[in-house]
Amino acid sequence: MSAVANPATVAECLRVGAGFSQGDRNWIAEQFATLDARLAGFHADATELEVSVKDREARGQKVTLECWIAGRQKIVTTSAEEDLHAALNDVRDDLRRKLNDAKTRQEPRHNKHLRAVDQPEGIPLQDAEREDAETV
Repeated sequence: MSAVANPATVAECLRVGAGFSQGDRNWIAEQFATLDARLAGFHADATELEVSVKDREARGQKVTLECWIAGRQKIVTTSAEEDLHAALNDVRDDLRRKLNDAKTRQEPRHNKHLRAVDQPEGIPLQDAEREDAETV
């Protein structure tokens, strides 16, 4: 169960911008559905996504996905893929990576519990490993 009372989902937070119609919204939301697991850690009221495309289906089209989460910097991803489906997948995957990176940056850095390397029972540490473990 999620710690967030009203978790964000793509279907709830997505807006379509320039270059897309409301009719495209459901199709795009399906393409971005894999982001739901990553967005679930944020409140729906504090999360917004907007996708737009410049020069749709032209040679130099550019797809942009913007993400606003309260208390965090805006995240912008872009793709210049010529195929619209591939461009949407590209910005989706890039947003997932950036959200993961942002989460990693917010985790505690100097937490011995996170740095500790578990050694399976019954396997003795080598001398060099023992010295490294003692310095941690």
